[in-house]
Amino acid sequence: MAEDSIIASAAPIEHPATEHGHTVPSSETEINPKLASDIHYWSHEFKVTGQVLHEAIRVHGTKVGKVRHALESGQVQLPEKNDQSARSEI
Repeated sequence: MAEDSIIASAAPIEHPATEHGHTVPSSETEINPKLASDIHYWSHEFKVTGQVLHEAIRVHGTKVGKVRHALESGQVQLPEKNDQSARSEI
């Protein structure tokens, strides 16, 4: 084996489980929308679907406090499927 070879473990990183069986979030203060485990955890925590959580993050940012406030105060609405304003005009 060459001296400059790198040996890495392929073992997955284990995250501790919470009381409801989900892994803990990557951060207690910020939601990473690219991590399925964060979406799963926070959607369960806020009792919303992943789609609603993604919309809340899109509109209000990734800070847990801001997302919580937006969800609790009813500021998150999913766009209509036929909403033409969401599409760019050609």
